[in-house]
Amino acid sequence: MPTPTMRAISQDAFGGPEVLHPVELPRPEPLPTEVLVRVHSAGVNPVDWKTRAGRGMAGVLGEPPFVLGWDVSGVVEEVGFGVTVHEPGDEVYGMPWFPRAAGAYAEYVTAPARQFAAKPATAGHDQAAALPLAALTAWQALVDTAHLQPGQRVLIHAAAGGVGHLAVQFAKHLGAYVIGTASAAKHEWLRGLGADELIDYTTTRFEEATGDVDVVIDLVGDVHDATSTRSLTVLSPGGLVVAVPSGASPELFQRAETAGVRATSFLVEPDGPALRGIADLIDRGEVAVEVEDVLPLERAAEAHERGERGRTRGKLVLRVTA
Repeated sequence: MPTPTMRAISQDAFGGPEVLHPVELPRPEPLPTEVLVRVHSAGVNPVDWKTRAGRGMAGVLGEPPFVLGWDVSGVVEEVGFGVTVHEPGDEVYGMPWFPRAAGAYAEYVTAPARQFAAKPATAGHDQAAALPLAALTAWQALVDTAHLQPGQRVLIHAAAGGVGHLAVQFAKHLGAYVIGTASAAKHEWLRGLGADELIDYTTTRFEEATGDVDVVIDLVGDVHDATSTRSLTVLSPGGLVVAVPSGASPELFQRAETAGVRATSFLVEPDGPALRGIADLIDRGEVAVEVEDVLPLERAAEAHERGERGRTRGKLVLRVTA
């Protein structure tokens, strides 16, 4: 009997978007405690194109060939021995295996059942696939790392991006005063999501406009105009910079200690319970995810090209199964 196969997008070398190409691969089988999910949609994230180019999680995935992608929304096709939290036919979403390979740019993925959660009932698969990595990053940074409290002032860099626009909404839900950096064209939209103040980073140095803040969620990093290091100067005593991309440099920690503030690196983790809470916020209408565009799986290279320009409002999504 022939081995079942599936469509996927793979790469045989590190490089630009052109290295991504369609392939046929064997369909995976779930091990005990795992589920096989038929992928309807897969989110596209900055870590995807960084890894494609040999940065990001390339050190974890190793040398190509490999299949990119971590954001998944789909339907449980099969469950492995011992799985009791999902059953065939369940609509689920998740960020399986991160930072190890999940292979979301494909028709099927397998992963531990508890790395998935029930998809938000009010969201389609395209919207749900835009959520896991971005929403978990924002939630874990604000709640588990910064322990954000009502009334605190939080500055979110790149507030209009995939993580940023969700961080704005989560911070507002938690009762914080929210300041964001974004281009002027996106200010009205971000105000509608709950931002209290917005700074146009193209015309204004944020440290000249914010006043003291308690928490900075830096989604830009020191590689771009020393954003993390500059953020130390706007913190109140004991305040915290959460440096999301590429972690925090030793110099950042040293400068934070000298200034009497704190800095930490951060990497998102799979988190089924948090995904359940996020789905509840979506279904209650308290949080919305922005999907700028949905492209078919075969146009993954185009999605990477657009994402790398850094002008996306919210997320780009690949539709894998109609």
